[in-house]
Amino acid sequence: MVLAIGHIYGCYNPKQLADYLGIKPDKIYQQINQWSLYKLKRTLLKMMVSVAAQNIQQVRSKSRATQSRANLTLAIDDSVIDRVGNRLRCIWSWYSGRWKTVVTGQNLLGIILTINGKPLPIHLLFCSKQGSKNTDKPSLLISMLTQLKEEFLFHEVDITCFPITLDSWYVSQGLREKLIKLGFKKIVIVGKGNYIFDDGKRRQSATAWKKQVQYHQPSWGIEVEHKRKSMINPTFGEINLLFFRHCLTRAFYLMDFSLSRLRSSELWRIWKAHNLIEQFWKILKSILKMGKMRLRKQGIYTELLIKVMAYLSLVSLQFQRGKRNLSLTQIMRQLRRESNLVDLLNEHFHLDFLGIPNSA
Repeated sequence: MVLAIGHIYGCYNPKQLADYLGIKPDKIYQQINQWSLYKLKRTLLKMMVSVAAQNIQQVRSKSRATQSRANLTLAIDDSVIDRVGNRLRCIWSWYSGRWKTVVTGQNLLGIILTINGKPLPIHLLFCSKQGSKNTDKPSLLISMLTQLKEEFLFHEVDITCFPITLDSWYVSQGLREKLIKLGFKKIVIVGKGNYIFDDGKRRQSATAWKKQVQYHQPSWGIEVEHKRKSMINPTFGEINLLFFRHCLTRAFYLMDFSLSRLRSSELWRIWKAHNLIEQFWKILKSILKMGKMRLRKQGIYTELLIKVMAYLSLVSLQFQRGKRNLSLTQIMRQLRRESNLVDLLNEHFHLDFLGIPNSA
């Protein structure tokens, strides 16, 4: 917790915190190395689920209109953390959307709960190198969702009633069937351009359809040009598609894998929440400096636990009166101006476990 609070004051790894406090970094490393990999992963999961369940219950205690505005959605995506090292865990070659090429680093698969426009992480897992059977991302995703379903049921929350969104990397009939088997009823996935669709008159790729469909002007619930069509795909059968474009040159489409067909406004509203997971990755990397700790063995989850604790602490401050319109960066700057890290630790923690006298 001390390491997590240190992020607010610019201490992003144990060495920076030790230098700030004027102690030897060995004292901090001895503390964090005592945790096993199992304990780190369980603590991380329990903490994220507990925070999310508490926020869900608060929303559910309010009116239907308030619940609808909260737009509870599960967003799934992965992100590559650029790393170079031979002794760090889960280092492999991954395609990076940021650099548009294959880079060396760690791939973090995440499931985010979006609530009132805020992303709350509920499960994060580092992927090892891609192989067969249980080591591929879709299999890991199903395992994560199964585990989450059990954890949330302990808090009397059924996550299968929330819509789930994924990007085009995860599109497959097998994954679709497994998600439905788990109990998810609303599934929205962005489609690939090389998929073939038939509307009964023409049979062509999605790239061609995106250019030829007649888009409607922005309307209630959808602020972009759009067109909803029902087509047939050789793999998925008859499927509901929503084509949309932000400008004249860029067009996309969504695939509705839900048990019952969703309206255009519902599809668009669900997909808008998916962009919040990109916001979470940006905060984790740019603001909280994910990758600054170079810890070996189980240190990969030690760093992740500390970063998530720092993120959840900042988000909890963002919900306070007077800070709701502030970004996380603005909140960090305000706290740095109004307080000192040593004084804060003296007030709320016993510092003898780090060898710091209380008069520091």
